Amino acid sequence: MAESGTLKSGWQQLKFGDVVRQVKDKVDPDTARLGRYIAGEHMDTDDLRIRRWGEIGANYLGPAFQMRFKPGQVLYGSRRTYLRKVAIPHFEGICANTTFVLESKDPKILLPELLPFIMQTDRFNEHSVKQSKGSVNPYVNFSDLAWFEFVLPPLEDQKELVILLKAAKELHECFQDAHQAAWQVRLAAYIEITRKGFNVGEMKQSPLGEIPQTWLIAPLAKVVRIQNHFRKPINSEERAKIQGQHPYFGPTGKLDSLNEYRLDGTYALIGEDGDHFLKYSVWSMTQLIQGKFNVNNHAHVIQGTEACSTEWFFYYFRHRHIHQWLTKQGSGRLKLRKANLEQMLIALPPPTEQKELVEYLSEITRQTDEVLAGRVSQANQQLQNLRETLLEGSCV
Repeated sequence: MAESGTLKSGWQQLKFGDVVRQVKDKVDPDTARLGRYIAGEHMDTDDLRIRRWGEIGANYLGPAFQMRFKPGQVLYGSRRTYLRKVAIPHFEGICANTTFVLESKDPKILLPELLPFIMQTDRFNEHSVKQSKGSVNPYVNFSDLAWFEFVLPPLEDQKELVILLKAAKELHECFQDAHQAAWQVRLAAYIEITRKGFNVGEMKQSPLGEIPQTWLIAPLAKVVRIQNHFRKPINSEERAKIQGQHPYFGPTGKLDSLNEYRLDGTYALIGEDGDHFLKYSVWSMTQLIQGKFNVNNHAHVIQGTEACSTEWFFYYFRHRHIHQWLTKQGSGRLKLRKANLEQMLIALPPPTEQKELVEYLSEITRQTDEVLAGRVSQANQQLQNLRETLLEGSCV
């Protein structure tokens, strides 16, 4: 942030609470005549869009769900703020009191469309994480955010900034959607590829549908090792201080690094919580990890065997065959527990065919990721750089 006296002409240094208010419009979900609610799991890291929600009346809502939000207001996840959950709803609904509903106090001072971009900056996130309280489920109060200092340009400049930031955001979202569409096509094709891409011979019926005659069906516990005893829980305060050589993974990606490590080899990691499953129709919080690393306590750790390689399990777990099975895990909120995972049925080609299929699917994945995932990452970096630079306010 620019030091006092070095700001661009017309820019001013303010506190967040000077121009932003927390909306506390409490309603009764049963009588408010609203159809949708948003919980923390419906918001994604660094994604302003709301692309999924819950239906009021379909599941039990706890007493915390009483805050009304309206289109264009900003929703902010006040728990585990390092997840950077900032979103803009396009409909009216209800959220819990742990999700802040925020808006500009005066659109003539702070343009409402600029607010979410300010809240996505690294400085805002660093402030929020630093002010968080608690270790198991760290949280902030609005008063902790209210004294965050930032620089604000004149209204006309804000309008120009919003145009640029929205254009960069839309480009990033287009690449995200294209990448996800490619994933959906690829995932839907996996079963057909495994049937028709190789000379599999006659087919047979199984609890998983039609499979090649030479394939077997087995519960997961019989053919892989679930190594959850290697998991290493670390709270956010400790994690923020950690620097090291070996990566520390959660179900959604790399978190930080540790000097020590618990795992060495090839493993598949699967998120226990099914939030992303609702979004992508696959259990997308799945990673194939190689090398020396740690993993947090929200991911199942899968190690393959001679009967089922780690890589085969990784690809099979993305098949549409298990779509229906996954939707039945947990009640109300999807939860994949170890006991249920152990009972999941998996189709097993002979080891030689597993290897051939894995190589084939790996090549398809590589081709998709090299083109689209790279573009997503590049567009995201451009958006982040633009956001940080345009909101800096320093004279140049």
